[in-house]
Amino acid sequence: MKRQALLLLAIVLLGLNLRPALAAIGPLLDRIQRDTGLDHVAASLLTSVPVVIMGLGALACGPLRRRLGDNGGILLGVLLIAFASLLRGLLPEASTLLVSAVLAGAGIAFVQALLPGLIKSRFAADSGRLIGFYSCAIMAGAAFGAAFTPWLAQSLGWAWALAGWTLPALLAAAVWRRAAPSAGASAVASAPPLVTWRWPRAWLLMSFFGIGTAGYTLVLAWLPPYYTALGWSAQASGLLLAALTLCEVVAGLLLSSLLPRFPDRRPLLAAVLLSLLAGLIGLQLAPETLVVPVALLLGVGIGGLFPLSLVVAQDHLDDPRQTGDLLAFVQGGGYLIAACAPLLAGLLRHYSTDLSLSWQLMALATLVLMVMAMRFSPPRQQRPLDALTD
Repeated sequence: MKRQALLLLAIVLLGLNLRPALAAIGPLLDRIQRDTGLDHVAASLLTSVPVVIMGLGALACGPLRRRLGDNGGILLGVLLIAFASLLRGLLPEASTLLVSAVLAGAGIAFVQALLPGLIKSRFAADSGRLIGFYSCAIMAGAAFGAAFTPWLAQSLGWAWALAGWTLPALLAAAVWRRAAPSAGASAVASAPPLVTWRWPRAWLLMSFFGIGTAGYTLVLAWLPPYYTALGWSAQASGLLLAALTLCEVVAGLLLSSLLPRFPDRRPLLAAVLLSLLAGLIGLQLAPETLVVPVALLLGVGIGGLFPLSLVVAQDHLDDPRQTGDLLAFVQGGGYLIAACAPLLAGLLRHYSTDLSLSWQLMALATLVLMVMAMRFSPPRQQRPLDALTD
């Protein structure tokens, strides 16, 4: 029991370290651009590049699992996050920031591609809810990154404030080394690998996750600069992102606790997508007057959609190894889609100096998600997978 509790702690700590490398950038972006000379498009790469690498890394998790195993791959991932954070403090230059973005993206990819399959293996009876809670830890890490980094930057400077996230990553690595299940206990090779690209449902799940996560990355990267352009301070915009992310965490925890009551996930998906759409509309119509309801609505929408996207995918399969294959495909392609959102917003801001069009495009994408979600009937009704394995 003590070992199981330590493993749960390690999973939470790992989740907490998967977003500060991204979330810490937004509130400090104007200052980073001023000190390094990055333009809007190049600055958007600090969020887009890690997300692209997260996608590519997830797609490559099969060879990584075979070479290092789940435990070693996860440990390597969190150590890469720590090194990327430290690099930002040691060499606060434009080129180094982009290199650190690549390293952080790779580390995040390794952890989040391998950890859900391990959760499915070790906690099969309650894996959906635990993956939901793990997703909440990810969002909580984003809240901490957005809230504390501007505060640290006041006394340490932005470079060492970013480097401060080295310590939580090293703590997670240390706990993981003690808590990681043995190779035999975490083995997930009970079924042949899933050939995901031959399964239309896998492509639907991947597209749904990618478009939904695009909303998350867009808000993460550009909500603070949107409000600093309206006259807010970096600290105030960072606290706004942190408050929004706190709403995400609360919404994700509540939704995760409700999952056993909703084997058909579509009512929950409808609720969170409507909340996201309403928040995006409010963000365009009255961003300052409606700042509190906008933060609540966006937080509920994003906070519910992110874990639900993973839970809906893992619902489709019982075998941990095949679940890992499917989630790697869903996250891999999905993050490549999501990476386009901050980059597109950077391009639009470069030529129009305004982010309103970005919020409008995301609102249209949310309508597309509503249509897609209607197809997610309970997964046991789906086609057998015999023809989709090696």
